[in-house]
Amino acid sequence: MGVMADWFGRHPVLILSVLFMLVFGLSVAFSVNVTMFSTLRFFEGFCLAGLALSLFVLRIELCLPAWRFSMTMVASFLMVGGQLLMPGVAALCRNWPDRDDWQVLQIVIISPFVLMLPYVWIFPESLRWLLATQHYRRSKAMMLRIARKNQVDMTTEPSGVLAELEQELHKKPQRTCIVKMMSTRNLWKNIVVLCVNSLTGYGIHHCFARSMMDPEAQPTALCHADYYTMAGIAVATCLALCPAVGLMGRRGGLLTFMIITALASLLQLGLLNLIGKYSLRHDTVLRDSLNRRFSVAFSIIGMFSSHAVSTLSIFFCAEITPTVIRGGGLGLVLASAGFGMLTAPIMELHNQKGYFLHHVIFACCTLLCIICLLLLPEPRGQPLPESLADGETFTRQTLLHPGEQHLLLAKNDGDYSRVHDTPLHLSATGGATVAVATALAAVPASYALATGGEVIGNRAIANGV
Repeated sequence: MGVMADWFGRHPVLILSVLFMLVFGLSVAFSVNVTMFSTLRFFEGFCLAGLALSLFVLRIELCLPAWRFSMTMVASFLMVGGQLLMPGVAALCRNWPDRDDWQVLQIVIISPFVLMLPYVWIFPESLRWLLATQHYRRSKAMMLRIARKNQVDMTTEPSGVLAELEQELHKKPQRTCIVKMMSTRNLWKNIVVLCVNSLTGYGIHHCFARSMMDPEAQPTALCHADYYTMAGIAVATCLALCPAVGLMGRRGGLLTFMIITALASLLQLGLLNLIGKYSLRHDTVLRDSLNRRFSVAFSIIGMFSSHAVSTLSIFFCAEITPTVIRGGGLGLVLASAGFGMLTAPIMELHNQKGYFLHHVIFACCTLLCIICLLLLPEPRGQPLPESLADGETFTRQTLLHPGEQHLLLAKNDGDYSRVHDTPLHLSATGGATVAVATALAAVPASYALATGGEVIGNRAIANGV
């Protein structure tokens, strides 16, 4: 879906995703067997992924640099709000006379997508994508329409944008495939790092969630507690991300939350084993209670930080990926997140066998991500890159403040002509002479030099120096 958004536009992918989401979603409610249900659910999830991706890209491309993260957090809050409303909607759909509860719930969930059908006329195509892919005729028409609605006379506009577009109308649109990313020097590395971050964040999130579950609780109560806990942690994460990213930036915030995730994971794996091995050997009840409390505490911290890592990785990728391949790059990161979430049912299928090793692998991945995050650029306050060449300009910043770098490169006009007369220089010169003489004196006598039939010994060479 990301590649389709790069080739055909964000708007067509959004509208097609909404249409097919309605078709497949409503068809799921009328499934007659498990095969039909699973197939329709697969295509429903496929369309939902395209819908989420196109909306994310459109939101990033329509916002100014100062508002990109704020609008993303607003969308995250709305998404979490929808999750919190789901139990109430499910309760209202119970005890339906003619149909099963899940069928009614499915219809109620899908029906609001009808409200997105007017997006065909209301929601515009991304002007940034039109200009980046050289759709200049459509760009000109959209600019004129926007100017007319805002009562702006483009003929007297001083920047001369329309005049420049008139000169470029003969050019054909160009499409860029995500595969061309491999020909770049820095861009593909940044996207790979973010893919690993996203996979690790979503994968280790399940490890923390499973550690927090009470094995003795009832299944229904466990499901409700798990659902509300995850939704509450998501709300807390969104609240914490706003000031953290505002103070430390994208890279600093991502690095901080990844460090917290690694610490929570390592402490949960190591500290609890040490407590159980070396303390409270005779009081098993107190030991188990202490282990349980520490495990829940570390799990909550880990779920909080891993959710922040996942959210920031997706947003980070949308900012540093050029417009011509932004859909494909964002699709790679979202696909990596899907692989991370896929580890949860895999562990359930194996009856939790190898769970500890599963957690250890993801903990090692967090340590690897901490090192790789230092290679990422800082896109805060910068315009979005449009072409692959623009994406290459996003490189890792130096550790020094930009105002201090000129001090290292400034030319010094001091007079150092008498440096050779200083005692330090004389002692260094003498030391060098002694070092050379010592090295030459160490040459074996068998390697003496024959000159005119006379053999010059090692001592003569040393004295000559």
